[in-house]
Amino acid sequence: MARSRSVIITCAVTGAIHTPTMSEHLPVTPEEIIESALGAASAGASILHLHARDPQTGRPDQTIEAFQRFLPRIKQQTDAVINITSGGSPYMKVEERVKPAALFKPEVASLNMGTMNFGLFHLADKYKTFKHEWEREHLENSRDLVFRNTFKDIEYILSTCYDNNTRFEFECYDIGHLYTLKHFLDRGLVKTPLFIQSVFGLLGGIGPHPEDVAHMKRTADRLFGDQYRWSVLGAGRHQLPIAAMSAAMGGNVRVGLEDSLWAGPGRLATSNAEQVALVRKIIEGLGLSVASPDEAREILELKGADATNF
Repeated sequence: MARSRSVIITCAVTGAIHTPTMSEHLPVTPEEIIESALGAASAGASILHLHARDPQTGRPDQTIEAFQRFLPRIKQQTDAVINITSGGSPYMKVEERVKPAALFKPEVASLNMGTMNFGLFHLADKYKTFKHEWEREHLENSRDLVFRNTFKDIEYILSTCYDNNTRFEFECYDIGHLYTLKHFLDRGLVKTPLFIQSVFGLLGGIGPHPEDVAHMKRTADRLFGDQYRWSVLGAGRHQLPIAAMSAAMGGNVRVGLEDSLWAGPGRLATSNAEQVALVRKIIEGLGLSVASPDEAREILELKGADATNF
């Protein structure tokens, strides 16, 4: 029999892609983000990937004040690893995006590994009306949206957070992003083990086909060998099938309402915890175990919650 292996579940609680009109279950206020994050942790998520939103409009908010409203309270109530986005929203400049991670010094921060087209406009056609005026514009303007993550931008985030001993969730939306990461590894600007989050199914990035998943894994294996830990996220309806592929291939998984609003065909997820519970069933059905927060810290060689600044 194969030796039992622990799988890290990351839960991306709210993100900056989906808008309040799309689901009444999308966490918006600090209280909703706290409740949803704690529920996901209780269901088995060992890492909580966090964005902030304006509590009145639900618009993405990357200010220090927005994160301050929920970070300490989540940390006080769970031992889950807290991961702060440096991606923010594709409409934000890198200096704005990195501020929360730079100040709060989390155990993990996300880092996008390449500039790309980031298409959300096709989602607008599904809704006749929106709760807030900004939502339709947010989606429609992505027809001409370039999510900027240049070499200079990446260097800026790395240099800003390097002395904090924050590890990074390297978000790779295409094969070229893996080669960009290899470039920074060769220059000695990133530390191993690398935590690579392969993203599938977003318009502008690599697709969700099983061959795409296998190609991403093969390329990462060739470039990084045993120097990385692999995780995947599938956008929308692809969330659970791609998570199942990753777990079967020796990888880790990410779920959450940032990446998908669904819990099944035509059925909105009522919480992040519901998606965590669904992927946990898949993992345990494969004879694998779900990593605890402390196991995730050991696997990724994290600094520990006591070394953060919140």
